[in-house]
Amino acid sequence: MMSPRKAHHLAAKVQGAVWNGQGVDFSLYSLHAEGVELCLYNTNGEETSRIPLEAGHDKVWRVYVPGAEPGQHYGYRVSGPYLPHEGYRFNAAKLLLDPYAYRVSGTVQWQPQVYGYQIGEGTATGYVQNSQDSAPWVPKSVVIDRGFDWEDDKTPAVPMGDSIIYELHVKGFTKRHPDVPPEVQGTYLGLAAPAVIEYLQRLGVTAVELLPVATALTDQRLFELGLTNYWGYDPIALFAPDARFALNDPVTEFKTMVKALHKAGLEVILDVVFNHTGEGNELGPTVMFRGIDNAVYYRPDPENAARYCDTTGCGNSIQVEHPQVLELVLDCLRYWVTDMHVDGFRFDLATTVARENGEFAYNGKFFQRIKADPVLSRVKMIAEPWDLGYGGYRLGQFPKGWSEWNDRYRDTVRGYWRGDDSMLPELARRFSGSADMFSHNRRRPDASVNFISAHDGFTLRDTVSYNEKHNEDNGEGNRDGHNHNLSFNYGAEGATDDPAINTIRARQQRNMLATLLLSHGVPMMLAGDEINRTQQGNNNAYCQDNELNWVDWTLDSDARDLLEFVRLLIDLRKQHPVFRTQKFLKGRLNVQLGYRDVEWLRPDGLPMASKDWQSHYARCITILLTADPDLKVAGEPQHFILLLNSADHPVECVLPTPPEDGCWMLMFDTQYWPVDRNEKVEGANYVCQARSFVLMKEVSRDEQHGD
Repeated sequence: MMSPRKAHHLAAKVQGAVWNGQGVDFSLYSLHAEGVELCLYNTNGEETSRIPLEAGHDKVWRVYVPGAEPGQHYGYRVSGPYLPHEGYRFNAAKLLLDPYAYRVSGTVQWQPQVYGYQIGEGTATGYVQNSQDSAPWVPKSVVIDRGFDWEDDKTPAVPMGDSIIYELHVKGFTKRHPDVPPEVQGTYLGLAAPAVIEYLQRLGVTAVELLPVATALTDQRLFELGLTNYWGYDPIALFAPDARFALNDPVTEFKTMVKALHKAGLEVILDVVFNHTGEGNELGPTVMFRGIDNAVYYRPDPENAARYCDTTGCGNSIQVEHPQVLELVLDCLRYWVTDMHVDGFRFDLATTVARENGEFAYNGKFFQRIKADPVLSRVKMIAEPWDLGYGGYRLGQFPKGWSEWNDRYRDTVRGYWRGDDSMLPELARRFSGSADMFSHNRRRPDASVNFISAHDGFTLRDTVSYNEKHNEDNGEGNRDGHNHNLSFNYGAEGATDDPAINTIRARQQRNMLATLLLSHGVPMMLAGDEINRTQQGNNNAYCQDNELNWVDWTLDSDARDLLEFVRLLIDLRKQHPVFRTQKFLKGRLNVQLGYRDVEWLRPDGLPMASKDWQSHYARCITILLTADPDLKVAGEPQHFILLLNSADHPVECVLPTPPEDGCWMLMFDTQYWPVDRNEKVEGANYVCQARSFVLMKEVSRDEQHGD
C-alpha cells in the first residue's frame, strides 16, 4: 500500500470510503473535532496503519490511501473536548464506525472498554472519561466495491393505490421453511428462494416491507438475559445491510434478493430507523455518532446537555434538522434506492425525524428536500406518524405524497368485530378511506395504510385468542408491551381444542381480513396472519430470535382454508377497482347512473339516519358500493353489497333491489366458508349470521344464462 495523500476532489462530494479502482478516498464529517485518525485493520482485527486526516473548510476530514481495496477493514478515532455537560464526548481511545459504512464486520462485545466513561464513576452523566482502547471489542467498517450486475432489473412501479403490502422479517419468514435450502434459511438469499417467491406471488401481495435490515446491535441488558435485538430497531450503521442475514457478503446477497423479487413483480420497502441509534442514552456505548460529534448528531436535552432529548423511548434522538445530519439521512436513502434498488421506505417514529426545534415541522427541511429530490420523490414514503415526545401523535398530518400507518383503522376494526358499542360511525369512516384524516391538501385514500396487525402487537390469531398479553419471556416481568389490544379469547386463553371456540376464532379472522382487503386505502398484512401464525400471546416479541417469531410452515386444514380465503380476497381487490378507487367514498350521487358511490343501509333496507349512527347498540350494516364509471372495466359488476354483522345473533337484512333483469350472487359468507360460494341469492332478504361478513355482486342477464 502506498503512502496516503490528500483526498481526491471527488471526496468532497461523496462521504464515506469510496474506492476508485486504485485506492480509497476516506472522509468523515465532524464539526467540533480537533483531530481525526483513520485506523486500518486486517481481517484478523490487527491494526496495520494509523493515518491522520485533514479537515476541509466544510469540516469534512479527508485522506486518500493509494492501493487500498475493497475488503479493507477500518475505523476512526476522533479527538476533541470531553465535556459531557456541554454535549461533547470525544474520546480518541474509542474506535468508531464510519456513518457512511456500506458494510460492517463484527459486533459490539460488551466489555467496559466500549464505554466512553468509567463505569461506576460519575455514571449519572458519564463524566469520568474511560481511556481504555475499544478496538478489540467493536465492529469495523469495510470498504466495498459498489458494482453489481443488475442485468435488466426494473422496479415493478406498482401505484401506491394498487399496492398490497406484506410486512415480514427476513430471518423469521424463511428460517423454518421446508422448501428453502437449509444453508440459506433465514437469509436474504432465503427470501429469494423460488419456493418463497412462488408463495408470495400466489398470495397476491405486491410488496414486501422488511423489518429493519441496517446493521444493529443487541444492547447489554438483552445480551446478558440471553436475548437479542431480533426486530433490528437499534441501528449502528445506516447504510450497511446486517450480516446476520447473510452467508458471506451481505451487500451482494441483499442485491441478489431484490433482483429476484423484482423479477417476480414484487416491490421491496425498507423499514428505516433515523430517529435514534443503538448507542442509547448517555450511559450507552461509544461506537459511532457519540464519539464522532455528539453535539451535532444527537439532540441534547436543553436543560442538561449531558443528557439527550429523547422522543423515541430508546435513549436518544438523532438531530436530523442539523444540515449535515439531514444530508447523511438523504444520502442514505438515495443509496438504498440507487445502489440497492429498493422501492420505498417506512419511517420508524417519523415524527421524531421531522422535528425542528423540538416541534413537528410539516413544511420542514426534511419533507422539502425529499419532495425536491429527483431520486427520492419517485419512491414510496410511508410514515409511522407518531413518537413519544410532546405533540408526537401526527396521524393524518404528513404532506401530500406520503402514506401513513393508520392505527385508528386497526383499533376500529378490532373493536367493531369484538362487538364494542358505538363503532358503526368510526367503521364507516375507516372503511371508506379515512377522509376525515386524509382528504386535506388533495391527498387520496392511498395516504392511509390500513392494518389490523403488525410486528408490534398481537398477531391476528392472537387477537382472537388472548385477553391479556403474555410477555414473560422478555425478561421485564410482563410490564413491556401495550395493554390496549382490543382482543378477545372467546372462552379460553390461548390455544384450545374446543371446536366451538376455534370455529368463532377462525370466522373472526376471516371477518377482519375481509374488512381490511375490501376497505379503501392501502392494506398491509403481517406475514403469517394468513396461516394462523401465533406468538403465544407475546405482543412485544422484539427480543425473541426463536420459534416464537419464526413462521411455522406446517399448515393444518384450518391454516390452508384461511390461506385460500386471503388469496380470494386479494384477487377480488385486484379484479374490482371499486375496492381500491382513489376517490374517498362520500355518498356522492352520480347523475349519469342514478346511484351514489356508497350507500349505508339499515338491516330493514332503509338509509341510515343520524339516530341510527348514534345508536350504541347497532352492530349490523349493509353497504351498497357502486363502481365509478370512469374506472369501469369490461365485465366489471356495477354494484356490490357488503353485509357486516358483529352482533352475537343473526340479523335478517333486506337487500337493495337488484338491477333490472339481474340478481345478486353470493361471493362469500364468512359463516359458511368455504362452501356456498358463487350462488345466486334467492329472495329479497338474507340472514347475516352472528359475527359474519357477506359479499355479493351484481349479476347480469348474460351471466345468469352463462351459469
